[in-house]
Amino acid sequence: MVGMSEFLTAATSFPTVLFTFTLMVVAGYWLAALIGAVDSDLGGETDAAEGLGRYGLGGVPVTLVISILVAFAWLLCLIGSIAVSRSGFSGGTGVLAGFVVLIAACGLAVVAARAVVLPLRRLFESAPAPRREDFLGRRCVIRTGSVGTDFGQAELISSDGSSAIVQVRQTVAHAAEKPLAQGSSAIVYDYDTAAEVFWVAAFEEGI
Repeated sequence: MVGMSEFLTAATSFPTVLFTFTLMVVAGYWLAALIGAVDSDLGGETDAAEGLGRYGLGGVPVTLVISILVAFAWLLCLIGSIAVSRSGFSGGTGVLAGFVVLIAACGLAVVAARAVVLPLRRLFESAPAPRREDFLGRRCVIRTGSVGTDFGQAELISSDGSSAIVQVRQTVAHAAEKPLAQGSSAIVYDYDTAAEVFWVAAFEEGI
């Protein structure tokens, strides 16, 4: 059982004190973010994120990773400092033991943070941006009066539910067989990379 006096002594003594102030800053930051006083940007990759990735801590916002690291480092230092204090080490031996606790706490904090970050990555995985080829075979709705070999627009719905107006074209053969007009449904069957247009044909139910 740790008394309040022992707790405060350990928290304000070396090496725990190195993380006590940092932990207060982290707690203040998240409190400010909670009330909207600061913008807790949980997106975006930075050089720091790339550095953390080398230790298996990538894929999660930097602010969150640093917060987790600081919390674990502080807790481990606190536990180590109490253990050193109760062991009776003092003077130079106590300082040396403090450095050992600091190094061990930092290393174990990385290991512990990695265990927490691993499942969190799934929450921050961003879906890959849709490619033009992903729209092939999709249904669209014509938004211009007609569609030809050199003119036409349609509303295309992506897999995430968002819509976009895209340039579409219809071959002469398809236009002669079944012309497309505003409000008609069409099926996307090809994409012209050079012209950056989709080739469409009339959509028929049951086909």
